[in-house]
Amino acid sequence: MGTALGAARAETIRIAVGTQDTTINCATGGLLIRELKLLEKYLPRDGKYKDATYAIEWRNFTSGAPLTNEMVAGKLDLGAMADFPGSLNGYAFAKAGRRSLFISVLSGSVKGSGNGIVVPKDSPVQSLSDLKGKTISVPFASTAHGLLLRAVTAQGWDPAHDVTIITQAPEVAGSALLANKIDAHADFVPFAELFPWRGFARKIYDGSQAGAPTFHGALADADYAEKYPEIVTAYLRAGIEADRLVAAEPERYAELIEKVTGIEAEVAYLFHGPLGLQTRDITWKPEYRQAVKTSFETLKLLKKADSDIDLDRFVDDRFIRAASAQAGLDYEARLKDYAQSPLVANDAGTGQPITDVTRVAQIWVRGEPKVWHYATPEAAFLGLAALGREGREARAFYAQDRQSGIKLLATQAWFVRDASKRLDAFLLKGDAEAHAARNGGEVIDFATARSGGGAQVSAR
Repeated sequence: MGTALGAARAETIRIAVGTQDTTINCATGGLLIRELKLLEKYLPRDGKYKDATYAIEWRNFTSGAPLTNEMVAGKLDLGAMADFPGSLNGYAFAKAGRRSLFISVLSGSVKGSGNGIVVPKDSPVQSLSDLKGKTISVPFASTAHGLLLRAVTAQGWDPAHDVTIITQAPEVAGSALLANKIDAHADFVPFAELFPWRGFARKIYDGSQAGAPTFHGALADADYAEKYPEIVTAYLRAGIEADRLVAAEPERYAELIEKVTGIEAEVAYLFHGPLGLQTRDITWKPEYRQAVKTSFETLKLLKKADSDIDLDRFVDDRFIRAASAQAGLDYEARLKDYAQSPLVANDAGTGQPITDVTRVAQIWVRGEPKVWHYATPEAAFLGLAALGREGREARAFYAQDRQSGIKLLATQAWFVRDASKRLDAFLLKGDAEAHAARNGGEVIDFATARSGGGAQVSAR
């Protein structure tokens, strides 16, 4: 990693970290490290750091832009944010005559899941194609802003004339959706799932439809990283430990995320549980490097940037490779691994191992610490009916989209039921209708798919 510039001995070293607690895919780079005191566990205590004192500071932000402002102002040393604001971070540092480094991925999707577009619950809109001429809000300069521009352009529309795009923060958009004051809202993790979960919106577009990779990651002030490389490595080592803990007990840490942020555990599990909407991934896959490049190109298109950044200098994998080696991980093997967060489980009904995860469905039973897994939606609906007969209820019901493989809130999904009563789940009604036309079967909603069962999925 190189030698630190200047001795750290007898020095008080600031470690100021900017987090985005409600952007729950940053959890392993912020919230969990802070709450579980993992950074303290891995900070260097020997050699030139033998007599050093650490002053750890945590600051929470709701988006990447103000976090970047604080980093550029020298008030933060490390921060976590998505690809698009991360690229803006690199440009803002360069404009100030300094450098920042994108040091690690935390969580992402090479398909593009995580960003999404929602509409008011009772809107007639079923897909993006229905939004021509409509008003769509989005947090400007966010990764969702980049997605929206790409999605609109892919429709063959001019973003400046065929739709009206306005800036709106998530907390404002929620009220606007509830009051039917906007036609649609595009947003980043977790709001395209959180708003539907809370019952006042429907998701009509997932980032995977754009096919543009997206991720959240960690950045460092380059001067700080060169002066204290061992500390930056320790921060990422803490992140690897947080990742391991979440993988082992996703329900437990989803509950912790809810306790700290108010983002419901059921939504946190949708992302961080096995087969989740995104995959926690520490490695700089080519797709994530490309996401940074695409983000920067979009910034130039928006006239938010007027010069280039050297991608190979900005994306710096030295620190995460060192942290991986310390943790005993094979970085190169992980770099080549594109699998979703794995599910190793037995069917809750039959007790048999689940070997095919393409049609997995899951029920989080109220009062149960662990999610129940089923090999098929049909089996899960039988389990739901049995719960109803026992007078019990489900906190959440999940299914995997038949087309994209992403995890869905099944209560808002569309299902295709064929002659043999087999069920396939889809996010979009149009996808379900196309599948039914090709393969036979009828398109039904969750309530119809559940028919014959007596249990309720609470509140949604």
